[in-house]
Amino acid sequence: MPTFDYKAVTPQGEVKTGQMAAGSETEVIARLQAMGWIPMSSQHQAPRKGTAGSGVRLSLTSRRRQLNQKDIADFTRQLSILIGAGLPLDRSLQVLRDVSTLEPQIALVDAIQSAVRGGDALSEALLEHSELFPPFYVNFVRSAELSGNLAQSLGDLSEYLEKSLALREQVRSALIYPAVLVAVTLLSIAVIVIFVLPEFAELFADMDTALPASTAIVLGAAEFLREYFLILVIVTVGIAVYWRQQARNPVWQEKKDARLLRLPLAGELVRKIDMARFSRSLGTLLGGGVSLMAAIGIARDSLSNRTLAADMASVEQSLRDGGGLAEPLLASGAFPEFAVQMIQVGEETGQLDEMLIKVADIYDREVAVATQRLLSVMEPIMIIGLGLVIGGIIMSVLVAIWGMNEAPL
Repeated sequence: MPTFDYKAVTPQGEVKTGQMAAGSETEVIARLQAMGWIPMSSQHQAPRKGTAGSGVRLSLTSRRRQLNQKDIADFTRQLSILIGAGLPLDRSLQVLRDVSTLEPQIALVDAIQSAVRGGDALSEALLEHSELFPPFYVNFVRSAELSGNLAQSLGDLSEYLEKSLALREQVRSALIYPAVLVAVTLLSIAVIVIFVLPEFAELFADMDTALPASTAIVLGAAEFLREYFLILVIVTVGIAVYWRQQARNPVWQEKKDARLLRLPLAGELVRKIDMARFSRSLGTLLGGGVSLMAAIGIARDSLSNRTLAADMASVEQSLRDGGGLAEPLLASGAFPEFAVQMIQVGEETGQLDEMLIKVADIYDREVAVATQRLLSVMEPIMIIGLGLVIGGIIMSVLVAIWGMNEAPL
């Protein structure tokens, strides 16, 4: 039976850690709850590998790393559990500090706890760490404080962060295979150009025979790459730097985003990703008690495409004029019509926040389907294209060799 490392908190706020043999993580959590404890974490104990020294180095490395979105989601989830169990905010923060193993997180909790003890609200304390807690997060917590339902709101917020992270990782994971394919192909071409083709070039030079046009082009290109390699690297770096500088230019970024939306498959994928983000952000904010006018402005920041974000200006203006949400969304043409129709139903039934979350769930799944569809088109094109490049290089050399064998002595 596997062993799990667990962390839990007693009703008195005492932190408990230990190990438990159980069939699953769910069983561990159930046992801890049966004991009257508040489960904080439960992790399968992996087999120990390497020496003790290597384990220490790994621990030190993990302690020095910076906090990421997953760490913030875990922090939010744990804080919601502790407050929901009846612990006051100050005591909840102290427990989080005691159970944390990351130095940056300990420092963060210390700073937040110090601000809270000084009389600041939690939202005001979070505002001092804008690099970790964006305006969306802070406004959501502020609304939760006003409504008096901080525990439930933090739970909803952590669920939003976890699903947003899952969506990002899903898209990122889908790009791993094409990236690996391109990298392996470029490495193969580099090996051929650096080590293989020079040997054949010397052989053909010694034979002193006329080469086929294809062979001459390939050998000439290989020689050019070897001779001007550093110059090509400098040019590539220069293009990368120029691209990064232009990315800070709003006008250039808007044009790039507009062109991206017009691409047949990629444009559809971008719309669905931003639809999922926007719907989940807006639905979570409305569910947390934020007004629609304030929530729409905050949720707009979750859109990655600037063209879609610009289209939201007409939606905000319609809301200021007393209109609804669905009509200007439909008129803008920024988002899929099906999603807008569901939002309209949510407005008519008075369940806009719930409908927005449902839209987000639907488009999370749509993103998975659209990503797979895009990859199913890209992969064969990439394989065929890269195969033609390598095959063309090989065939150009073989044509020259066959020509030598058939030449009269």
